[in-house]
Amino acid sequence: MKIGLFFGSFNPVHIGHLIIANVMVETSDLQQVWFVVSPQNPHKSSKSLLHEFDRYDMVQAAIAGSYHLRVSDIEFNMPRPSYTVDTLAYLADKYPDHDFSLIIGEDNLHSFPRWKNHEVILTNYGLYVYPRPSSTKQKPDLATHENVHYIEAPILDISATYIRKLVKQEKSIKYLVPDAVREIIRARKLYR
Repeated sequence: MKIGLFFGSFNPVHIGHLIIANVMVETSDLQQVWFVVSPQNPHKSSKSLLHEFDRYDMVQAAIAGSYHLRVSDIEFNMPRPSYTVDTLAYLADKYPDHDFSLIIGEDNLHSFPRWKNHEVILTNYGLYVYPRPSSTKQKPDLATHENVHYIEAPILDISATYIRKLVKQEKSIKYLVPDAVREIIRARKLYR
Protein backbone atom coordinates (compact mmCIF):
# COMPACT_ATOMS: atom_id res chain seq x y z
CA MET A 1 0.00 0.00 0.00
CA LYS A 2 1.22 3.51 -0.80
CA ILE A 3 1.14 5.63 2.34
CA GLY A 4 1.80 9.33 2.84
CA LEU A 5 3.25 10.27 6.21
CA PHE A 6 2.07 13.63 7.53
CA PHE A 7 4.38 14.53 10.42
CA GLY A 8 3.52 17.25 12.88
CA SER A 9 3.01 18.41 16.42
CA PHE A 10 -0.77 18.65 15.81
CA ASN A 11 -0.99 21.00 18.77
CA PRO A 12 -3.97 20.79 18.14
CA VAL A 13 -4.94 19.05 14.92
CA HIS A 14 -7.26 21.35 12.95
CA ILE A 15 -9.37 21.33 9.81
CA GLY A 16 -6.44 22.54 7.70
CA HIS A 17 -4.52 19.35 8.51
CA LEU A 18 -7.57 17.22 7.76
CA ILE A 19 -8.28 18.93 4.44
CA ILE A 20 -4.67 18.45 3.28
CA ALA A 21 -4.69 14.77 4.30
CA ASN A 22 -7.97 14.15 2.52
CA VAL A 23 -6.84 15.96 -0.64
CA MET A 24 -3.68 13.83 -0.70
CA VAL A 25 -5.69 10.61 -0.65
CA GLU A 26 -8.32 11.82 -3.09
CA THR A 27 -6.08 13.45 -5.72
CA SER A 28 -2.76 11.57 -5.63
CA ASP A 29 -1.72 7.93 -5.82
CA LEU A 30 -1.49 7.73 -2.01
CA GLN A 31 -3.94 5.19 -0.61
CA GLN A 32 -3.68 6.24 3.03
CA VAL A 33 -2.33 9.14 5.04
CA TRP A 34 -0.86 8.49 8.46
CA PHE A 35 -0.66 11.40 10.90
CA VAL A 36 2.65 10.90 12.71
CA VAL A 37 2.38 12.75 16.00
CA SER A 38 5.84 14.08 16.83
CA PRO A 39 6.61 14.20 20.55
CA GLN A 40 9.24 16.88 19.95
CA ASN A 41 10.07 18.66 16.71
CA PRO A 42 13.83 19.28 16.55
CA HIS A 43 13.14 22.69 14.98
CA LYS A 44 10.51 23.95 17.46
CA SER A 45 10.35 24.89 21.12
CA SER A 46 8.52 22.34 23.25
CA LYS A 47 7.38 24.72 26.01
CA SER A 48 3.85 25.20 24.61
CA LEU A 49 3.54 21.59 23.47
CA LEU A 50 0.82 19.46 25.03
CA HIS A 51 1.71 15.96 26.13
CA GLU A 52 1.94 13.68 23.11
CA PHE A 53 -0.88 11.42 24.35
CA ASP A 54 -3.32 14.35 24.42
CA ARG A 55 -2.31 15.33 20.88
CA TYR A 56 -2.57 11.70 19.73
CA ASP A 57 -6.06 11.42 21.24
CA MET A 58 -7.17 14.59 19.43
CA VAL A 59 -5.95 13.28 16.05
CA GLN A 60 -7.60 9.91 16.74
CA ALA A 61 -10.90 11.67 17.51
CA ALA A 62 -10.59 13.94 14.46
CA ILE A 63 -10.16 11.08 11.98
CA ALA A 64 -12.55 8.55 13.54
CA GLY A 65 -14.50 6.82 10.79
CA SER A 66 -12.07 7.79 7.98
CA TYR A 67 -10.73 4.50 6.65
CA HIS A 68 -7.99 6.21 4.61
CA LEU A 69 -6.60 8.23 7.53
CA ARG A 70 -4.65 6.80 10.48
CA VAL A 71 -2.73 8.17 13.43
CA SER A 72 0.67 6.85 14.48
CA ASP A 73 2.51 7.08 17.79
CA ILE A 74 5.63 5.51 16.28
CA GLU A 75 7.90 8.34 17.46
CA PHE A 76 6.78 8.14 21.10
CA ASN A 77 9.29 5.36 21.80
CA MET A 78 12.10 6.66 19.62
CA PRO A 79 15.05 8.80 20.77
CA ARG A 80 14.23 12.51 21.08
CA PRO A 81 14.29 14.72 19.23
CA SER A 82 13.16 12.36 16.49
CA TYR A 83 14.37 12.86 12.95
CA THR A 84 12.18 12.10 9.97
CA VAL A 85 14.79 9.96 8.23
CA ASP A 86 15.05 7.67 11.29
CA THR A 87 11.28 7.32 11.57
CA LEU A 88 10.98 6.52 7.85
CA ALA A 89 13.66 3.83 8.11
CA TYR A 90 11.94 2.31 11.15
CA LEU A 91 8.53 2.26 9.46
CA ALA A 92 9.94 0.82 6.23
CA ASP A 93 11.53 -1.97 8.25
CA LYS A 94 8.42 -2.60 10.36
CA TYR A 95 6.00 -2.53 7.39
CA PRO A 96 7.93 -3.95 4.41
CA ASP A 97 4.72 -4.32 2.35
CA HIS A 98 4.07 -0.56 2.46
CA ASP A 99 5.62 2.14 0.30
CA PHE A 100 6.08 5.30 2.38
CA SER A 101 6.38 8.90 1.19
CA LEU A 102 6.60 12.17 3.08
CA ILE A 103 3.94 14.91 2.92
CA ILE A 104 5.25 18.44 3.47
CA GLY A 105 4.16 22.01 2.88
CA GLU A 106 5.89 23.94 0.11
CA ASP A 107 7.41 26.27 2.72
CA ASN A 108 9.30 23.25 4.14
CA LEU A 109 10.64 22.34 0.70
CA HIS A 110 12.83 25.46 0.81
CA SER A 111 14.49 24.32 4.06
CA PHE A 112 14.42 20.60 3.22
CA PRO A 113 18.11 20.47 2.18
CA ARG A 114 18.97 21.28 5.83
CA TRP A 115 17.10 18.24 7.16
CA LYS A 116 19.13 15.32 8.48
CA ASN A 117 19.97 12.98 5.55
CA HIS A 118 17.53 14.77 3.25
CA GLU A 119 19.02 13.01 0.20
CA VAL A 120 18.08 9.62 1.66
CA ILE A 121 14.49 10.78 2.20
CA LEU A 122 14.27 12.19 -1.31
CA THR A 123 15.80 9.17 -3.03
CA ASN A 124 14.18 6.35 -1.03
CA TYR A 125 10.78 7.81 -0.13
CA GLY A 126 9.94 10.93 -2.11
CA LEU A 127 7.90 13.99 -1.23
CA TYR A 128 4.30 15.02 -1.76
CA VAL A 129 4.17 18.81 -1.53
CA TYR A 130 1.11 20.98 -0.90
CA PRO A 131 0.94 24.78 -1.31
CA ARG A 132 1.30 27.06 1.70
CA PRO A 133 0.43 30.75 2.05
CA SER A 134 3.95 31.51 3.30
CA SER A 135 5.60 30.00 0.22
CA THR A 136 7.51 32.38 -1.99
CA LYS A 137 6.77 32.69 -5.68
CA GLN A 138 10.24 31.37 -6.41
CA LYS A 139 10.18 27.59 -6.52
CA PRO A 140 12.93 25.81 -4.58
CA ASP A 141 15.67 23.98 -6.47
CA LEU A 142 14.14 20.64 -5.48
CA ALA A 143 10.80 21.50 -7.11
CA THR A 144 11.79 19.76 -10.35
CA HIS A 145 13.25 16.64 -8.73
CA GLU A 146 11.66 13.44 -10.04
CA ASN A 147 10.68 12.34 -6.52
CA VAL A 148 8.95 15.62 -5.63
CA HIS A 149 5.24 15.56 -6.44
CA TYR A 150 3.28 18.81 -6.20
CA ILE A 151 -0.35 18.25 -5.27
CA GLU A 152 -2.96 20.91 -5.94
CA ALA A 153 -4.74 21.73 -2.70
CA PRO A 154 -6.51 24.68 -1.07
CA ILE A 155 -4.12 27.23 0.40
CA LEU A 156 -5.06 27.31 4.05
CA ASP A 157 -3.74 29.67 6.67
CA ILE A 158 -5.05 28.10 9.85
CA SER A 159 -2.62 28.16 12.72
CA ALA A 160 -2.55 25.94 15.80
CA THR A 161 -0.94 28.89 17.60
CA TYR A 162 -4.00 31.01 16.79
CA ILE A 163 -6.33 28.24 18.00
CA ARG A 164 -4.43 27.93 21.29
CA LYS A 165 -4.63 31.70 21.72
CA LEU A 166 -8.42 31.64 21.24
CA VAL A 167 -8.80 28.84 23.78
CA LYS A 168 -6.68 30.74 26.31
CA GLN A 169 -8.91 33.80 25.77
CA GLU A 170 -11.99 31.56 26.21
CA LYS A 171 -13.20 32.30 22.68
CA SER A 172 -14.87 29.83 20.34
CA ILE A 173 -12.80 27.56 18.10
CA LYS A 174 -15.88 26.14 16.36
CA TYR A 175 -15.21 25.34 12.68
CA LEU A 176 -11.42 25.56 13.22
CA VAL A 177 -11.22 22.07 14.71
CA PRO A 178 -13.57 19.10 14.49
CA ASP A 179 -16.24 19.01 17.20
CA ALA A 180 -14.62 15.91 18.76
CA VAL A 181 -11.33 17.80 19.15
CA ARG A 182 -13.10 20.82 20.59
CA GLU A 183 -14.76 18.54 23.13
CA ILE A 184 -11.44 16.99 24.22
CA ILE A 185 -9.93 20.47 24.63
CA ARG A 186 -12.93 21.56 26.72
CA ALA A 187 -13.19 18.40 28.84
CA ARG A 188 -9.46 18.20 29.63
CA LYS A 189 -9.10 21.98 30.04
CA LEU A 190 -6.24 22.04 27.54
CA TYR A 191 -4.37 25.21 26.50
CA ARG A 192 -5.73 27.21 29.49
